[in-house]
Amino acid sequence: MQESISQREFYGNKGMHYMAAEAVCDYAQFHDDHLALQDRMCHPSAFHAEMMGDIMHLHQALKQPDAPQFIQAVIREINGHIKNDHWRLIRREDVPKGHKVTPSVWAMRRKRNLVTNEIKSHKARLNLHGGKQVYGVNYYDTYAPVVTWFAIRLMIILAIVTKRVLRQIDFVMAYTQAPIETDLYMEIPYGIETTTGNTRDYVLQLLANIYGQKQAGRVWNQFLVQKLESIGFTQSRIDECVFYREDVIFIVYVDDGIFLGQSDDQLTGIIKELTEIGLEVEDQGHPADYVGVNIKRLYDGSYAFSQKTLIDAIIADVGLTPNDYKEWNYRSVVGKLNYLAQTSRPDILYATHMAAKYASNPRKEHGEAIMYIVRYLIKTRNVGLHFKPDSSKGFYCYADADFSGEWNRDFAETDPSTAKSRSGWFILYANCPVIWCSKLQSQVAMSTTEAEYIALSQALRDVIPVMSLLSEMRERKFNIISEQPRIYCKAFEDNSGALELARLPKLRPRTKHINICYHHFREHVRKGLIKIYPIDMQDQVADVLTKPLPQNAFCHHRVTMCGC
Repeated sequence: MQESISQREFYGNKGMHYMAAEAVCDYAQFHDDHLALQDRMCHPSAFHAEMMGDIMHLHQALKQPDAPQFIQAVIREINGHIKNDHWRLIRREDVPKGHKVTPSVWAMRRKRNLVTNEIKSHKARLNLHGGKQVYGVNYYDTYAPVVTWFAIRLMIILAIVTKRVLRQIDFVMAYTQAPIETDLYMEIPYGIETTTGNTRDYVLQLLANIYGQKQAGRVWNQFLVQKLESIGFTQSRIDECVFYREDVIFIVYVDDGIFLGQSDDQLTGIIKELTEIGLEVEDQGHPADYVGVNIKRLYDGSYAFSQKTLIDAIIADVGLTPNDYKEWNYRSVVGKLNYLAQTSRPDILYATHMAAKYASNPRKEHGEAIMYIVRYLIKTRNVGLHFKPDSSKGFYCYADADFSGEWNRDFAETDPSTAKSRSGWFILYANCPVIWCSKLQSQVAMSTTEAEYIALSQALRDVIPVMSLLSEMRERKFNIISEQPRIYCKAFEDNSGALELARLPKLRPRTKHINICYHHFREHVRKGLIKIYPIDMQDQVADVLTKPLPQNAFCHHRVTMCGC
């Protein structure tokens, strides 16, 4: 049966996964294709392996032109496990009753330089199939902290202000260094055979944690904390992945760490101590590529964060490279845009969040919006974060809201979120970006004052832990920039009603219904730790995080946020 399909339908096209208006096709075939595509979108890891040419499974890697390099990576991985006694071979019938043998999975990757995009190495990672683990049988708690991005940015700012040295390290096969928590048994990995008989008659009893385990991250973090404390480091009260020892700070994101110290010799000595207590550490020198972000020290001593390789990957995904038109996955591209916006490109955060709302059911206009964002990235590929501290400026917070800015009468019944306001805030320390956010408010505001007050409260919820971390560093004699002897924050708000409500807490008929949780910062205001000031609308940096702006205003705020 032939019938017309509107723009709302999701379908494959030469350039995008969207079809032009009023195209005609076989509905049954269209429906099957649509379901197949939606199924792929529900499995982002599998789709990621399919779409990204550098990440794949073993059987895919063996079909690549550089298959010999991948084979060598597999050999290195297996030999590393054998050398460190991470398992022992036992007969399948010797597995205790009640224990399941978990499958193993290979993850292959080409690792590239984040600046030149050249292949640095080929990686093969042997993983336990954590999805087959059973809670209460072979795993329990799984939560493992990672360092916050505001702590990473503060560390860079401190390095510039105090003229200290940074050093990056990597814990080699980190998870396997921690003792195993429960008994685990794993199938012999694909492509590996035993010399003792039929491979299917044997399994591997794990003697150490291995990647893919649900609890491996937590066990490794607890093990690392114990090791660091044994050589004199103290864990921060604010951020679980920040550690202090005298005039040294150490931060860690899973297995990637950065030291801040007085000299290279001092940090070399600490790295030597880590190896002496049994940790296998790779000294990577001055930070260059950290958690997917390129960190570059400029000639004037300032630092720049950029993610040009990720931008190039997004451009390639949507097929905007010359002579490269192909189908692309909406959810995968939105995920990459979101990581880019959260780490080094706050200027695209609002647009990305608007596009992300429709990830489960994108339409033609949403795909076109993504293409606009990508075209903007092509023209601004070199833009990133610039850290050049201004010691005359302290801790500033800009908060703004767009009152019911997405209200749409036509979609109100099917999408109640259109009545919600959007909050945006941008936090600076020494005129360097630290935190930014754009999000819908969780409840419907009944006035502009209420929407602005909620946005201010949400922003100050991020401010308070940063103030606490700065105060903690000052207690440890680090040179913290502040306009007063104590750490305090200047908050800027452009709504007079929200300003009055924040400064003079009293019961008002039109605001008495506001949830008490939004008043959490009033005690800090009373003590003078937070001071709230009015600001003109044209100077409100957070405005760019709440709504579309004219080009001149957008570029003006981008300079404040990114430094360029």
